Amino acid sequence: MKKIGFLSFGHWSPSGQSATRSASDVLLQSIELAEAAEQLGVDGAYYRVHHFARQLSSPFPLLAAVGARTRRIEIGTGVIDMRYENPFYMAEDAGAADLISGGRLQLGLSRGSPEQVIEGWRHFGYAPAEGESDADMGRRHAALFLDLLRGEGFARPNPRPMFPNPPGLLRLEPHAPGLRERIWWGSASDATAVWAAQQGMNLQSSTLKADETGEPFHLQQARQIRAYREAWAAAGHQRTPRVSVSRSIFALVDDRDRAYFGAAAGSDQIGVIDDMRAVFGRSYAAEPDRLIEQLRADEAIAAADTLLLTVPNQLGVDYNAHVLESIMTHVAPALGWR
Repeated sequence: MKKIGFLSFGHWSPSGQSATRSASDVLLQSIELAEAAEQLGVDGAYYRVHHFARQLSSPFPLLAAVGARTRRIEIGTGVIDMRYENPFYMAEDAGAADLISGGRLQLGLSRGSPEQVIEGWRHFGYAPAEGESDADMGRRHAALFLDLLRGEGFARPNPRPMFPNPPGLLRLEPHAPGLRERIWWGSASDATAVWAAQQGMNLQSSTLKADETGEPFHLQQARQIRAYREAWAAAGHQRTPRVSVSRSIFALVDDRDRAYFGAAAGSDQIGVIDDMRAVFGRSYAAEPDRLIEQLRADEAIAAADTLLLTVPNQLGVDYNAHVLESIMTHVAPALGWR
């Protein structure tokens, strides 16, 4: 068995070829796709976060709305750029969204990705401390956020408060019990995967990774997952961690699929991202029988307990629900995921 979710980058464009022509379109359709996915038996609805772009940005209003409109599906991010975040305000927002959903939030965090603007986090009021890189700042924000989610008091109460206080130091409210164990770190390298394990976070590994060995992408990602689980065991955490990988997978079952994605399948690609040599994983697009055999050979998918399917959100809710249904019906049972 494997948990299967979708991951939407939330693109919108005023182009007449896009089903999401405005920010309003993409937000409302993101909620509708989560509802449709829940009805199909999909396990998770995850959303990418980008700033200064025609994409989804502030995640918590969307996560809360999805939580209010669904009952079972996990709701998450992949990922929130922690260089832009105030950990204190974020802890309150996350606590509220998690309580609205009944404890279904699965928050993916990261130090960030290439941006639309130069040092965009400075416009949000953040700057690295002396001797820090922006990546260090993102990890520092994340560590503080994790501490706040523990729900321990840290602030001295006013001796003459407007409203009565409980005894002792005060914590941020609302507090969401259990959310600390549902935080993930989006890692592009073996070293940051080990760091995530040491911090007690689940692991999100995406469709690209630092090219550290020259091996095919899925083998490097499987190696990263092994390093993460070894570090988790060495850290002595008591629970079993979760690991997700993301893939672009399309079962070609009708003429629409073949028109959109018949030529999408390919091989790994090498590129440079943020001055890092990276290997980008292939897309999978084939008739179900052939697709099943291709996926069976992907060692990282086999190693993960959660698979996030990247969806082409600009093609609309109905088509994306069809993409998910095709995987759930024609592919997942044959691979033992259902």
